[in-house]
Amino acid sequence: MICSAAMMLVGLTGGVATGKSTVAKMFRQYGAVVIDADELAREVVRPGKPAWREIVMAFGKSILHPDRTIDRHALGAIVFHDKKNLRRLERIIHPRVAREQAKLAKRAERKDPKAIVIYDVPLLFEADIDKRVDKIIVVTADRDTQIARLRKRNGLSRSEALRRIRNQLPLAKKRRLANYVLDGTKDRKRLAGEVFTLLEDLRPLS
Repeated sequence: MICSAAMMLVGLTGGVATGKSTVAKMFRQYGAVVIDADELAREVVRPGKPAWREIVMAFGKSILHPDRTIDRHALGAIVFHDKKNLRRLERIIHPRVAREQAKLAKRAERKDPKAIVIYDVPLLFEADIDKRVDKIIVVTADRDTQIARLRKRNGLSRSEALRRIRNQLPLAKKRRLANYVLDGTKDRKRLAGEVFTLLEDLRPLS
């Protein structure tokens, strides 16, 4: 486990397009330290970095923009149609993201030994990160909402949206493994109130 007895490391996850990022922003607004796994993933694959070189070697230069940054849509079109390629990409990125997350958590602990650190990570269960956190929050939404949000946000077809959803562990299983569950389809004011209450419940445990 990465955290100490005082600092609390809380894994925040959910299905794609369930509202997890919105919840993470609310936690930050209420004073929690939020570490975003997607931001770390973008950082470790910047041009020239070891992960970037491995990805280009594995998937070819066709997944690069003219400025040499990785075209996430082009790469996604490859890996989301082939689980073997997806696992290959994860093996390149996940260990490096884990190391960066550990550094940031330690930094937060030095600043405040009783910090509540929220680790916002989509693949918490799929990457076995659940074994490294103290508590788990899962943000849920019904399937139709997920599809509608993905089509609007990412410009995906219904079949593409479903493929993205099915590449993750089913939400029903995530809910069973969670310590806390938040409904990401609620209006923002009500959801914000639940986030505030949850954070207050976590503080005495830190």
